[in-house]
Amino acid sequence: MIYSFEPILRPMVWGSELWVLSGYPERLSVVADGEHKGLTINELVALEKERLLGAEGYRRFGDEFPLLIKFLDVHAPLSIQVHPSEEFAQARQGLHGKTEMWYVVKAERDAELLAGFARQITPEEYVRRVTDGSITDVIARHKIEAGDVFFIPTGRVHALLPGAYIAEIQQTSDSTYRIWDYNRPGLDGRLRPLHTELAKEALDYKVYPEYRTPYSKQKDAEVGLVSCEYFNTSLLELSAPFRKDLSALDSFLIVMCLEGSGTLRCGSQERPLAPDGCLLVPASEESAEFVPSGDGLKMLLCHL
Repeated sequence: MIYSFEPILRPMVWGSELWVLSGYPERLSVVADGEHKGLTINELVALEKERLLGAEGYRRFGDEFPLLIKFLDVHAPLSIQVHPSEEFAQARQGLHGKTEMWYVVKAERDAELLAGFARQITPEEYVRRVTDGSITDVIARHKIEAGDVFFIPTGRVHALLPGAYIAEIQQTSDSTYRIWDYNRPGLDGRLRPLHTELAKEALDYKVYPEYRTPYSKQKDAEVGLVSCEYFNTSLLELSAPFRKDLSALDSFLIVMCLEGSGTLRCGSQERPLAPDGCLLVPASEESAEFVPSGDGLKMLLCHL
């Protein structure tokens, strides 16, 4: 079985985001076709249980699909923000934390993003810089190009900037503490609230030697990108058919098509793959075969 879902397009003050697979209660993905057409992803999980999530995944997450998958089209700066850990968010708000990663699908010339502190600051300096609007002066800026990967663990200050098209994988959560928003109005014409004190406690002030995630590009082979408590991701760029054994995975497999086109086959079923698309293979499937078309096929694969 292969599932596809109706995409959810959200206009944002900074551009737009396309939610292609979401278990978030306020914006649940809906099965697009087949015998379960019209069910939300969480209703599908409740119906299929371990067959969809895997035994360990269902034990951990129950009837809530645990990941949120998006494409972000960035035309203006996102707010400077930080996401809380699971423990912090649960203790303060009874919500999930938000660990995420970015894969740069496209980037205009000289495009940049912000991630991590460029130098050590104290919580007191942080508050002062939020107050006077100079917080961006101490955040590391990174020139980006297609194929760059950034893992954004909880506590890391970050923001996307104009000129980027991003694939984002994250926990099912909207727990975001807004640090700075350039004194601009939201889509409703009002200033969006800042969360200065929550962010002050949630931030990781440590300076790290590298914020970009390194990996070695390779065609016709699965290349690991990010492995963390909440998801594992890999890049698969194909010029020839590729078969992935799923028998020992004990997890669903999410397939995000980035470039090119092709076909995904599981047993007797097959589905087309096209850019900005997302397909879900349940944990009960034993294997998946990817067949690129003449222009090749580039995908992100994700599982628990």
